[in-house]
Amino acid sequence: MIETVTELPALRARIAAWKQDGLRVGLVPTMGNLHAGHFSLVELAREHADKVVASVFVNPTQFGPNEDFARYPRTPEADATGLEAAGCDLVWLPPVEQMYPFGADNAVRMRVPGITDVLDGAHRPGHFDGVVTVVSRLFNQVQPDVAAFGLKDYQQLAVIRYLVRDLAFPVELLPAPIVREPDGLALSSRNQYLSVEQRAVAPMIHRTLLAMRNATQAGGMRAAVEAQAREALEAAGFVVDYAVVRDRHLDEPEDGPGERVALVAARLGSTRLIDNLEFTR
Repeated sequence: MIETVTELPALRARIAAWKQDGLRVGLVPTMGNLHAGHFSLVELAREHADKVVASVFVNPTQFGPNEDFARYPRTPEADATGLEAAGCDLVWLPPVEQMYPFGADNAVRMRVPGITDVLDGAHRPGHFDGVVTVVSRLFNQVQPDVAAFGLKDYQQLAVIRYLVRDLAFPVELLPAPIVREPDGLALSSRNQYLSVEQRAVAPMIHRTLLAMRNATQAGGMRAAVEAQAREALEAAGFVVDYAVVRDRHLDEPEDGPGERVALVAARLGSTRLIDNLEFTR
C-alpha cells in the first residue's frame, strides 16, 4: 500500500529509516495530474533505487502572472493510484506552507545563470528560477540518491544538471525518454486542454521536428530549417514561440557534424505545447 505524507517531519523520518537500512532512495518530482509519462519516470527510478518517492506539488513560483496555476488540474487520488501501480513507495504531497514556510512570495529564490535566459526562459521570465527553487528544496527534503526527469522538458533537465553540478548535490540524474501517443504527440498534462479539433492538429509538432531533423541531416542551413518549421506550424494554426535547432548544450551549433536537438514551443489556442527531438547530423 502506497504511503502519502503531507508533513516534512514525517517525510524525513521515513527517509531516515530507509537510509539507516542501507536503502537507495529515488525521487520523481511532479506537479500531479499524472499520465503514463510520469509513471515511466517511477519505473526508471525503481531500476536504480530500492525505494521511490514521488512528489506531487503544483509549484506557484514557476508560473508567470498570466499562466495556468489556478486552473492546473489537481487529481491526488488518481495520482496515488497510478503511482502505486507504477511501483512508487511514498507520495510526498506537501501543502504550500510545508514547501515555503514564509509563503511563496517571500521564499529564498535560486537562479541558474545563462541557460535560463534562452528559449523557454526568454518566453517565460522567472519560470526556471521557480523550477530550481523547488527542485533544490525537494533534494534537501528527500535526500535522494537518484532523481528521474523527463527529456520532454529538455531545457529544464539542462538547468537541473547545472544546478546539481554547481551546488554539488549528491544526486544522480536519470533522463527518461519522451512518451508519445501513437500519432506522435508527446504526453503532457496540458493535452487535456485541447479541443477535439486542436487535438487533431497537435501532432504536427512532432512531424515538424522530424522534418527539421531530416532537413538538417540532409545538409540544410539552420536558418532555413528553422524558418520552414515556423512557417509549417503557423500554417497549421500554431502561434510559435520558437522552432530551433541547437547543440546538446542549447547553444547555436557550429557548422558541420555533431549532436543536435530540435526544439519547438507553440500554442494552440490557450494551450502551450513543447517538444524536442535529439539527433546526430
